Amino acid sequence: MLTTDTLSSAATPPTPPWSAKQSAPPAAPLPEGELLARAEALVPTLWEDADETDRGRRLTDRGIDAITGQGLMRLLTPPRLGGHGTGVRTLLDVATALGRGCPSAAWVTGVLNVGNFVASLFSEAAQDDVWGDDPDARTAQVLGMPAKGVEPCADGVVVTGQWAYMSGSLHAGWVGVLLARGPEDGAPGVHFALLPRQELGLEDTWHFAGMRGTGSNTVTADRVFVPRHRLRPYLPVLNGELTPEDAATPYRNSLTGIFSLGLLGSLIGAADAALEYVRGKVPTRPAAGSTYPNQAESPTTRLHLAEAAIKIDSARMHAQRLADTVDAYASEGRTADTLIRARARMESTHVAELCREAVDLLLTTYGSSAFHEANPLQRIWRDVHVGSRHAGFGLGIPQQVYGHALVGKDPREISLLV
Repeated sequence: MLTTDTLSSAATPPTPPWSAKQSAPPAAPLPEGELLARAEALVPTLWEDADETDRGRRLTDRGIDAITGQGLMRLLTPPRLGGHGTGVRTLLDVATALGRGCPSAAWVTGVLNVGNFVASLFSEAAQDDVWGDDPDARTAQVLGMPAKGVEPCADGVVVTGQWAYMSGSLHAGWVGVLLARGPEDGAPGVHFALLPRQELGLEDTWHFAGMRGTGSNTVTADRVFVPRHRLRPYLPVLNGELTPEDAATPYRNSLTGIFSLGLLGSLIGAADAALEYVRGKVPTRPAAGSTYPNQAESPTTRLHLAEAAIKIDSARMHAQRLADTVDAYASEGRTADTLIRARARMESTHVAELCREAVDLLLTTYGSSAFHEANPLQRIWRDVHVGSRHAGFGLGIPQQVYGHALVGKDPREISLLV
């Protein structure tokens, strides 16, 4: 889907297709199968660290270093700067694999890769700021309320504001945030801004029952200068309405479903892990109050397992269709119409609900001891219940958006997140 920059055949020495800040050309992108194999190999490590991640409310150093070291934070980074430039189907598959080990680790990996995708839509100068010195640089981003404390100046803006629920904030070198306005002589309206994490404050506000390791804290800015080249209008990015003049990189995407795909792999992987854990235990667990020798011999257990498994399979298939649709439109350079985009949001919500329903059923099947603090099922249950209630999936808005589109109305009358 992606190609690296080609060198000019002119007589003058060509400019190398990597940043002048780098001392050597970037490594070649890895095949998507290799990236998935690397993610699967990390599952035992992430599973071992998952309890510590939950208690410590952040990914372990071993976990984040392993994910980064295997190149899994560079999935959507431009190839000219050392990234793999994969499609979002690879992002989904990698996050699903990591989610079998630790949902928080998978969630952070998905969010930071999507943040890098957003950064890749900025000018080459902004991309060089982010990755010029480090191809593994990670970008957190949140689509929350735009900050209103924006003062335009000659070369950009000065920003004061705060942005809550910034997943991956503990492990990001850059953040993408929304501002209520851009430079005085630029396009009006909401803008994306890229800011170095080191210039921002961080408030420890993520005290939640699940997805505790995601570090979804509040990022703050106090009169931080943002140069013009690290600003760009928000709606064209959101709608995938990009032109060659908008994005210097050939890497682009034409469907906003990419934002939810950064989250769904975590939920599917977590549900997978719960299913395999319960399947492994039922042959030796007693079927309380019955004459069955164990739970595996109980027809009720078998029915529950079958129902949970098919819910997870259905969730996976819907997520894969969404990812493949995103990739297809991106590779063709087309923008999906509002009906397809509304379906994408509905599909994301359905995936999240199916994962939650499957995990609920599995814990009921296992029994009350699933909620013992030492049992990993209760942690998975908490993670899936919190993650599946992300604002993008909840409050009945996705259903309204899709229904609005199905009767021929513009779903953006209800929500801009289409």
